Amino acid sequence: MLKESLIIYLTAGFPSLNESMRLIQQTAECGADLIEIGIPFSDPVADGASIQYASEIALRNGVTPGEIISAIKSTHLKSPLIIMSYINPIIAYGRDNFFYDIKSAGVSGLVIPDLPVEESDEWLLSADRADIDMVFLITPVSPLERIKLVAQKTRGFIYCVSTTGTTGVRNHLSQGLSRFLKNVRENTTKPIAAGFGISSAEHIRLLRNDVDAVIVGSRIIECLRRNDDLEGIIKAFKDATRKDDQKHLIGK
Repeated sequence: MLKESLIIYLTAGFPSLNESMRLIQQTAECGADLIEIGIPFSDPVADGASIQYASEIALRNGVTPGEIISAIKSTHLKSPLIIMSYINPIIAYGRDNFFYDIKSAGVSGLVIPDLPVEESDEWLLSADRADIDMVFLITPVSPLERIKLVAQKTRGFIYCVSTTGTTGVRNHLSQGLSRFLKNVRENTTKPIAAGFGISSAEHIRLLRNDVDAVIVGSRIIECLRRNDDLEGIIKAFKDATRKDDQKHLIGK
């Protein structure tokens, strides 16, 4: 059950497949409660520049979904894992085989950003057969009917996109985000996670009363590209998820 949780996104195959597996282990040891592993794709419509860059490097390295799943399985990762993949790589792999193979590798959930919940019934059947939790996205412009449908269909947490547009590092959270998250909370008992654009410990402190988890991706990719202090950043982010954290908010 997610509670005051930090979810870290990493692209499999960036900067190399072996190194990405090592980074997954490192982020878990530094305090990440769950790891979201991205399968690189050539047309990542939901991703901004940072994750697009990581995907391009991974694809240039020649990594395939099969190799990624095998690497996850052979690494014996202890942290809870979910996978993020677009539809096309899964269809090319074979939907049922994909679900069974990621389950065998130790993965518990799947995010498919370009799968509309309204068209997900066959995918949910495959997920149920393999005991994989499907995670659906909703945005600040999602109508109430869609929020309720996602709350009904999801078996994992509800992924609340914190802004319109793609992923990416941002200086400020969107206006109205807290109101959006409260609206989601009023319409579900499922855990809620916020992602897209969450880039600092201050962002996390501003969100932590409204969500059960935060998802950080682009900021981590940028950290790796600049060779910043990954351990220090993750520990600071994890500290910020705790409601007993006494650090002051900006402007308070």
